[in-house]
Amino acid sequence: MDVEALRTFVTVAETGQFQAAADELGISQQAVSKRIAALERRTEVRLLVRTSRGSRLSPDGQVFLPHAKKVLRAIELAEQAVRPGSRPLRVDVLNRRIAPAQAVYRFYRSHPGTDLDAVTLSMENAAQAAQAVVEGTIDASFRALPADQVPAGISAERLLDAPLELLLGPGHPLADVPWVSPAALAGHRIWIPGIRSDTEWAAFYQELADAFGLSIDALGPHFGDEALMDALADSASLATLVGSGDRYLWPRTHDLRRIPLHDPTPVYPHVLLFRSQEQHPVLTALRDHLRTTGPRTPCDVWVPGWADR
Repeated sequence: MDVEALRTFVTVAETGQFQAAADELGISQQAVSKRIAALERRTEVRLLVRTSRGSRLSPDGQVFLPHAKKVLRAIELAEQAVRPGSRPLRVDVLNRRIAPAQAVYRFYRSHPGTDLDAVTLSMENAAQAAQAVVEGTIDASFRALPADQVPAGISAERLLDAPLELLLGPGHPLADVPWVSPAALAGHRIWIPGIRSDTEWAAFYQELADAFGLSIDALGPHFGDEALMDALADSASLATLVGSGDRYLWPRTHDLRRIPLHDPTPVYPHVLLFRSQEQHPVLTALRDHLRTTGPRTPCDVWVPGWADR
């Protein structure tokens, strides 16, 4: 059914005259007549009756009018729901413990009342998350995606580098060092359970392992972060890698240590994906915030070969 014909019918019913409706809608009286005629052909009933003083609703028109108004209101609400600035900005932060989630939270804290929704597409890889942005399921996503894999119509901006740290228990040989180089980790077992082979983080860790001769594995089931913390606390040989901005909690008795990596510092390059024509004001504010408040990237860094240094 023609929405403009519905709108014209409601306007004529409210003004009582074809010419008054034409003036309000900014069209000719002839166009009004054509729209009403088309609507009456569609409904197969007479909706308006012309009189010497203008027009009035027929009995069928009186029944039809409230339904027509409901349709127009529904359309108005649908348009408002997708209009930039009239709905929350939906941002995929991948995991609520890691740097993107913390950065978005800090943005929200510094912009009270901002209308945004942080979601976690933790089971989707970078390509799937990018497709969700294309389809409009989400407005933006933090991912590590090479430029040649970014879909058409999507912009990619590297806004958040997360330096890696070694997380280990008090019995580990490296527990008391102030920092360690990636090359010095050769021969140590680094366990990162839950890595899936089809994900961008699997590709990142594989390239990191190849670059420095590391042993990084995801063997065994992943029973959650708490179980990982327990395993680290009880082991004299096990360690894992986390981002410096990642938020993990463990009992005080675990006495886990976070050891910075330097010479060079490996960083995980979080790229913000968003539709190139996206004009949501919260997205603009978020990007500006990340550019000005993001952590300073060390001068001597290691990033995957596809990332700009």
